[in-house]
Amino acid sequence: MGSDTIKQGPSRAPHRALLSALGITEAEMKRPFIGVVNSKSDYVPGHQHLGEIGEAVKAGIRNAGGVPFEFQTIGVCDGLAMNHSGMKYSLASRELIADSIEVMIQAHPMDALVMIPNCDKVVPGMMMAACRLNIPTLMVSGGPMAPGRMSDGRRVGLSEVFEAVGKHSAGQLSEAALKEFEEKACPGCGSCSGMYTANSMNCLTEALGLGLPGNGTIPANSAARKRLAKMAGERIMELLAENRRPRDILTMQSFRNALRTEMALGCSTNTVLHLPAIAHEAGLELELDMIDELGHTTPQLCILNPASSTFIEDVGMHGGVMSVMKELSKAGLIDGSVRAVGDRCLADILEKYEGADGEVIHTIEKPYRKEGGIAILKGNLAIDGAVVKQGAVVPEMMDFEGRARVYESEEQATAAIMAEKILAGDVVVIRYEGPKGGPGMQEMLTPTAALVGQGLGSSVALITDGRFSGATRGAAIGHVSPEAAAGGLIGLIEEGDRIHIDIPNRKLELLVSEDEIEKRRKNWKGAPDRGFGGYLARYASMVTSANQGAVLRKP
Repeated sequence: MGSDTIKQGPSRAPHRALLSALGITEAEMKRPFIGVVNSKSDYVPGHQHLGEIGEAVKAGIRNAGGVPFEFQTIGVCDGLAMNHSGMKYSLASRELIADSIEVMIQAHPMDALVMIPNCDKVVPGMMMAACRLNIPTLMVSGGPMAPGRMSDGRRVGLSEVFEAVGKHSAGQLSEAALKEFEEKACPGCGSCSGMYTANSMNCLTEALGLGLPGNGTIPANSAARKRLAKMAGERIMELLAENRRPRDILTMQSFRNALRTEMALGCSTNTVLHLPAIAHEAGLELELDMIDELGHTTPQLCILNPASSTFIEDVGMHGGVMSVMKELSKAGLIDGSVRAVGDRCLADILEKYEGADGEVIHTIEKPYRKEGGIAILKGNLAIDGAVVKQGAVVPEMMDFEGRARVYESEEQATAAIMAEKILAGDVVVIRYEGPKGGPGMQEMLTPTAALVGQGLGSSVALITDGRFSGATRGAAIGHVSPEAAAGGLIGLIEEGDRIHIDIPNRKLELLVSEDEIEKRRKNWKGAPDRGFGGYLARYASMVTSANQGAVLRKP
């Protein structure tokens, strides 16, 4: 066992003395040491209750004969970090989370791990660490928040609050009505209630095989969530006995299953950053072309908030992620031979699930959309690719040509939108917000939600080398690669240029002659200096492009 490094032999007497200071008994010294990695925080609603989840996990570990040791990681709430300089740290925190877990486990050897994330970058950060360390690991999230309920009976999530801000700025919503959204949209702890990034990634832990069935959809404030956590603590001891490790589970077949599930669920575009980064740590490569190929051949079976009034809790009530995968398997789109943290192969696990109910989870025969929820666009504006959540784009914006309105930052664009300077037929361009240029690739729910709130969701598009919240809807195209700071064409767009977005044919084009582009390139003065030092400066010097998952280069 890994923990024997500090427990076995006369030379380890000092180590055992320190462990004894923790109250570890002689009998416990002989048992497996299990790390419990928790992102509990009093400042993040998705993480506030994770102490209870941690206690349930530790109880399960003790039930099965292990000795649990809990420690914590940081965790950024993208909602609280939104629309100010704190958002530059969100994606960058993913690497810090992975690194900090590596440091703790290498310095204090454990035999296995249970990881307890909930919000956006914590889930992939922990999975990246799991692949890097490659000791038996299981993920158990804190579960989704319930949707809020307005006085008129409508269910709402956080995205509706951002859109309400846009309506209020346009004079279409009163202060009192905005206040009701503020007070009722987030009724308690848990990851935000729609198919945003946190719930997307927690659902995909199941599809990848690192989370037990129900991990993505069982509500945060439920006894079932605590039981799942306790089961995870017990199951990790079995994984240790079987010596089943993350890289045994996270094969290319598992990633393909996860990508098809992503397409069927209509997940956040951020998953296209995180899955390649996790695969990279597992020694695999997920290319955007492969992701798009799976999107072309996988139907979208769920249409969830923010694209509809159906929430993640509704998916859970109808069988959850396993039922979605069961429906996909009917068409041969899921490889059932893969092994998961469950005790059988995936095909055996899916046997006890029903499949589609036909309403929340559509059938293969009558999908919501014949293609998946995410599309990869290419063209002279995105030679290396760009990403759009096509499942949340209205039909009239699927093929759109408009006039460029160019902004050098999210803040500039948001100010223009709030001042009602954006008109129907415009394409808002927000640049120098990529992984390197931002730095940190800001998530832009504020401008996209404001456009929808002002009634421009069916007549205005937005493109950026930054990224979007899973709560974004509309013709919002992100992850434009190469980014402006790396010399990408998005940095050469001028006010009034024509831009063509053709989602069905996967095209993103700047309609300017090659001669004019070359002239502009010679006059390009480079990326603006954002003036950040410390961690963000180091991050910017090492981060790769969004199409590579924005992982850090090795020195």
